[in-house]
Amino acid sequence: MNQDTPLVASRPLLVIYTGGTLGMVQGAEGLVPGGDIEARLARALAALPPESHAALPEYEVLSLSSPIDSSAATPREWQRLAGEIAGRFRDHAGIVVLHGTDTLAWTASSLAYQLQGLDRPVVLTGAMQPLEAPGSDAADNLALALSFAANPALQEVAIAFGGRLLRGLRARKWQTRGADAFASPNYPLLGERVGSDAVLYPGRGLAHRQRGAPRFELPDYAPLADGGVARIVLWPGIGARQVAAWLDDPRLKGALLEVWGGGNVPAERELIGVLARASGEGKLLAALSQCPHGGIEIGHYAAGQGLAAADVLSADAMTPEAALTKLVHLLAQPLPEEERRRRFLTPLAGER
Repeated sequence: MNQDTPLVASRPLLVIYTGGTLGMVQGAEGLVPGGDIEARLARALAALPPESHAALPEYEVLSLSSPIDSSAATPREWQRLAGEIAGRFRDHAGIVVLHGTDTLAWTASSLAYQLQGLDRPVVLTGAMQPLEAPGSDAADNLALALSFAANPALQEVAIAFGGRLLRGLRARKWQTRGADAFASPNYPLLGERVGSDAVLYPGRGLAHRQRGAPRFELPDYAPLADGGVARIVLWPGIGARQVAAWLDDPRLKGALLEVWGGGNVPAERELIGVLARASGEGKLLAALSQCPHGGIEIGHYAAGQGLAAADVLSADAMTPEAALTKLVHLLAQPLPEEERRRRFLTPLAGER
């Protein structure tokens, strides 16, 4: 923990509003991102039980121009948000990001790579219902995120939702409508609401790994924002020509392959040839299992030997969100191919 922690802790939190269901209002064709977010947040928090409202830390609100539904987010939005945080974090004890739930785990994963070495909390949250909806979860989630973002022992990108705190790089949206919409399949919770307290569990965070000042990496994602990295999910009967339609595109720089079980693919020479050709052209290919729990071990089964022969990297037990955003992050940097491969296999921010 940095020596200036007491001074940092006295600074207000920053709440960044990017859009999403939490701030939506009824439009002519359904819910759309709404404005006047600072006043609306204050009203929603004021409606909490008095003891909960009184315990909230001081915060300031920044509303990004043109709030969006998170389904419209691209790597450009990830880069823009990381830039805002990098430029402002020193003035605040922690950051809360209000974000749509659909791609919240994707944004959290990307921020974790861009903000490596973070020395204070960045907590993302959202809601399944808008602030003003009857029975909305928005105020509770916001209060939880504020409480965790005020804790200097949290030094990473996390997601606060449904009474729980999850590592951003280990989280996935698990349900379309449930209040506990997010899960962390292969890593324990970082914390939880216990009674009226937001409790961090010891030994699970990244704080003990931090060394010195933040070492942010903020590359230009724009060249990869329009499909520079693909996500290809295998299905029974998939053909080499279908995979080639993705991998032979000269605009493609990398791909995440979602394979079966512990790392298996069809033992078809033509399909493996497509993968090997892409790797030979310098495209960064990685594989993970379609199973949400557990990782893969490429080559453990005979059916996985083709991945090894084609130089496909193992994503182990990473989430698809963490694996794909890591490919984007590494491909956006001026790194030699072997260094990109080495870094993909190396834990950078607790993703594997």
